[in-house]
Amino acid sequence: MKKALIAMSGGVDSSVAAYLTKEAGYECIGCTMKLFDNGDAAVSDSGKACCTLEDAEDARAVAFRLGMPHYMFNYKDEFRRCVIGQFVESYRHGETPNPCVECNRILKFQALMERAKVLGCEKLVTGHYARVVQTENGWQLRKGVDPAKDQSYFLHMLTQEQLAHILFPLGELSKPEARAIAEAQGFRNAKKHDSQDICFVPDGDYARVIAQHAGELPPRGEYVDTAGNVLGTHEGIIHYTIGQRRGLGIALGRVQYVVGIDAAHDRVVIGDSEDLFTDTAYLSGVNWIPGKVPEEPVRCSAKIRSRHKEQPALLTFTDETHAVLKYDEPQRAITPGQYAVFYDGDNVLGGGRIASACNFAKPVFGIIVSALLAVWSPRRHFHVPSMQ
Repeated sequence: MKKALIAMSGGVDSSVAAYLTKEAGYECIGCTMKLFDNGDAAVSDSGKACCTLEDAEDARAVAFRLGMPHYMFNYKDEFRRCVIGQFVESYRHGETPNPCVECNRILKFQALMERAKVLGCEKLVTGHYARVVQTENGWQLRKGVDPAKDQSYFLHMLTQEQLAHILFPLGELSKPEARAIAEAQGFRNAKKHDSQDICFVPDGDYARVIAQHAGELPPRGEYVDTAGNVLGTHEGIIHYTIGQRRGLGIALGRVQYVVGIDAAHDRVVIGDSEDLFTDTAYLSGVNWIPGKVPEEPVRCSAKIRSRHKEQPALLTFTDETHAVLKYDEPQRAITPGQYAVFYDGDNVLGGGRIASACNFAKPVFGIIVSALLAVWSPRRHFHVPSMQ
């Protein structure tokens, strides 16, 4: 009988994924990843956080009901180093990271897949709303059929080798359908609410988590306009992200936005709404799911954050892991540290981390763009410094 390792968070989605995998004829082993203690999230033991004892017990109860063994695997050190550590360093360098992507890449689909092989499991199963399809040209990652729950954006780092050993049983379902299955099976977590926050920042206080792990916070610095004129003082760059307009604490007589962060000089650039619109993003750490990267530019649609509506663009690789993404029309708030993900219809082509973006509208951006274009010529080898 085929064997599968089921990643069970204690939520309804992974529980239903376990049930569907068992119904498909697999011998199933359930597991829950212990990723952090509440102290790592800078909250009290009674604070709101996931990875709690209750979550683990929910997962264990579902596994018991389905007649499968359940194990707890400790990945706290790896999570603290590779996910929380990268999150902290990104914010300290003026970026806005997406730790869920890093957790998927490093832990769920690397460390846990290695554990699955040790246990003799052919497949690793998670409760993501996405689909894996085998074609004559290889494996494809496709969007979940329910656009309201599609999670393919967070899975763009998967490779051909990994996709061959992954099952996403919820890819054809909607959330109400998944809950209905959980209720029909009598799962104790059938009505459990979805987690909406970053798991280790349950109260949304990024600064407190950064201070906890970095031991210090970036100093106060200057607000400047797009021409470099000093306008005032800010609280520290970790409090700001591209596109932000609330909480700036500075009155200029008109609505202003964060349009850039100069971490090297502890400066936050603010400007008008029009200054947020950019048509070009430079990407590092690009994963191309089909395999060998294309020599010629590729037409695709792309999104620059999970809730961004994908838009038509041209993707040009400069080497195996770096690329330039140029949109047909300028997009609002392309943000370093986030991920650009490429699509061909429902098929996910891959994605990469946004290292920087271009804006020709103002003088300060023109200087930056000129420097970037000097090294980002097509097919030229160029490395963006890694935060990892």
